Amino acid sequence: MNRIPHFVDGARTTVIEAGGDGRHGEVFDPATGQVAATVGFASAAQVDAVVQVAARAARDWRDVSLSRRASVLFAFREIINARRDELAAVITAEHGKVLADAAGEVQRGLEVVEYACGIPTLLTGGFSENVSTEVDSYSLRQPLGVVAVISPFNFPAMVPLWFVPIAVACGNAVVVKPSEKDPSAAVLLAQWFTEAGLPPGVCNVVHGDCEAVDALLDHPGVRAVSFVGSTPVARHVYQRGTAAGKRVQALGGAKNHMVVLPDADLDLAADAAVNAGFGSAGERCMAISALVAVEPVGDDLVARIVERLGRIRTGDGRRPGCDMGPLITAAHRDRVAGYVAAGAADGAKIVVDGRGVPVDGDAAGFWLGPTLLDQVTPQMSVYTDEIFGPVLSVLRVESYDAALELVNANPYGNGTAIFTNDGGAARRFQHEVEVGMVGINVPIPVPMAYYSFGGWKASLFGDSHAHGRDGVHFFTRGKVVTSRWLDPRHGGVNLGFPTQT
Repeated sequence: MNRIPHFVDGARTTVIEAGGDGRHGEVFDPATGQVAATVGFASAAQVDAVVQVAARAARDWRDVSLSRRASVLFAFREIINARRDELAAVITAEHGKVLADAAGEVQRGLEVVEYACGIPTLLTGGFSENVSTEVDSYSLRQPLGVVAVISPFNFPAMVPLWFVPIAVACGNAVVVKPSEKDPSAAVLLAQWFTEAGLPPGVCNVVHGDCEAVDALLDHPGVRAVSFVGSTPVARHVYQRGTAAGKRVQALGGAKNHMVVLPDADLDLAADAAVNAGFGSAGERCMAISALVAVEPVGDDLVARIVERLGRIRTGDGRRPGCDMGPLITAAHRDRVAGYVAAGAADGAKIVVDGRGVPVDGDAAGFWLGPTLLDQVTPQMSVYTDEIFGPVLSVLRVESYDAALELVNANPYGNGTAIFTNDGGAARRFQHEVEVGMVGINVPIPVPMAYYSFGGWKASLFGDSHAHGRDGVHFFTRGKVVTSRWLDPRHGGVNLGFPTQT
């Protein structure tokens, strides 16, 4: 059985020197249902050993010139670009998303690497001459030291690439704790970083479960934590990390609404609803899971979506022609299927039932086909809970105001979209909606790398979003220097409060 290694101090290793207890997890091929590998879970003592490695590396890396750091990022970018198909194949094998979707994930992560290549400009400080007589003042930003990245299963390459390149470019050392469900992509990226010239110990990968996570949150040597995952875990990470004095950005769950106004292009809206609702089997924090139809377009819109769902091919993501792959585990597949049953019991109409869908793949895979529920109400669990699967719920309202009220009343505020040909309605929506990322005729409004990614309300704990300038600020701290170079004409002793003269 293949054993997925940790990556510590510039090398793959299945053993970390501090003692462990032999705990491990199984990594499945979701398309076959078979165990493909095992992964060892680090103990708190082993996490400490890795943090110590990172701390030693950070002391030297912070003094490396910006030009040298940028050259490493450029080399890393070239390695990913040349080997993107290899990385996509690793993602598909452990996560299950189709190869084209995995390639898209790699591309979006690569864009953050390209942004980080501009770190000399991004870390430019300010300078003011003669703030007082012969006194100058200037600002700069310096690295924190060791930072941790705790990433989710749904984007095993893209989410680490949101954080690690910027953290490293800013002069920090990083410990990545990827999801134990699909950990190989993070190891591969760390290895490629080393090949690009990153010194050993600056980027490390340690595997584990809640014990490893809590060890990182408690460790006094870890200065900051970046997390993406469910809202309950994000809340735990934020509370425990900040209690330990750390800077924390914890991105949580979502319930993303897509509002369709009566004047919208319904073919465009139907395409968008299917693409955003069922891509990656709905296992995206930016997936559309609640479609809000402003009447009288509900019946027409549902009919167009049904027609498109009939053309979706569910199967092994490595096989040509498959549009949607399996879910990550059998337990998650069963959980999502349970919501379909609960929705029907609560009075929702199952228009398309993905349970028992014919698949192009092994029958033992973790399959659930695209599912469409109509006549959903805000009280149903299919609406209140983050399902994180290929289930699209249709809610019907009578007006724009009712749609806006529905979106704003939801406890999540990650992403939303509105489909309309009315510029005034679109502008009003972007101004009034209480959500962090807004799409206008764009169903998945994930910002480019030079903007920041992050939601509002229960979708984000902390005040820093991911990547963009928020990322640079998160992984550095500011310092202001006031300087005077004395000449023989200094004024002598003066115990008065200093003033600007």
